[in-house]
Amino acid sequence: MLTFTIMAPQPTRRSAAVAGTWYPAHPATLVSAIDQYVGQVDETIAGEITALVSPHAGLMYSGPVAAHAYRQLQGRAYDVVVLVGPSHHIGFEGVAIVARGVFETPLGDVEVSADDADRIIASCPVVLELPAAHRREHSLEMQLPFLQRALPGVPIVPLVMGHQSRATVNALAEGLSSAMASRRALLVASSDLSHYQDSSRAALLDRVIVDAIERFDPEAVERALARDPGHACGGGPIVAVMRAARALGAADARVLCYADSGAVSGDSSAVVGYCAAVLGTFEAAA
Repeated sequence: MLTFTIMAPQPTRRSAAVAGTWYPAHPATLVSAIDQYVGQVDETIAGEITALVSPHAGLMYSGPVAAHAYRQLQGRAYDVVVLVGPSHHIGFEGVAIVARGVFETPLGDVEVSADDADRIIASCPVVLELPAAHRREHSLEMQLPFLQRALPGVPIVPLVMGHQSRATVNALAEGLSSAMASRRALLVASSDLSHYQDSSRAALLDRVIVDAIERFDPEAVERALARDPGHACGGGPIVAVMRAARALGAADARVLCYADSGAVSGDSSAVVGYCAAVLGTFEAAA
């Protein structure tokens, strides 16, 4: 009689793929840049924060926008951060997870929460182990230095979405809300908005997504992406995180910043749009 042994996921040491190109490789230089961007943000949200939407371009371009979201995490406590980003390098069905190990950055290692990864795998049949999806992927890596400064020592669960089908998005949203129901979890959707339009056209395209996020309307985001996937490279992660956050009790959304790459490059002829937003249950302003 044949017997089979089920092998546990093996720990992964995922090396930084874009340090020294997309963001500084020298720790002190990286800390200085992150702290400068975050320090320039004055607005703070009172109440519970369940999820963020944050861009993932080169730090000098999208970092000032992402800082608006990460500024909101100061002084807060979470058990785990679940990162959801798009795959830019390989196509596949489902959502790729790293369930054991660490992700390296110039600021040190970020631990993967094995227990939370196991919860997500058990709750979500579209989640699979596919290390190749993470090897070169920048969409999650660009969030890590901000997290290391805002929530030092908090572990992550890294998820990269392949083909952003409605079935995959819905399954991930349902799985995340089930797996994280008893956890103090922060969900992060990593996405840029429109790509390589002139700034006027980009603003029109991006406004559709920005307004839908502000209304906490993932269905409107999904409809916009069905008409034109070019609205956002991580549109699927945005919809999945919004739906999961809503199921976890979030009732409010706030878009904190919108800009495009032309604000830094000076070239408005072909820009990439960036948005920072938070989802949760916010206190009314006094």
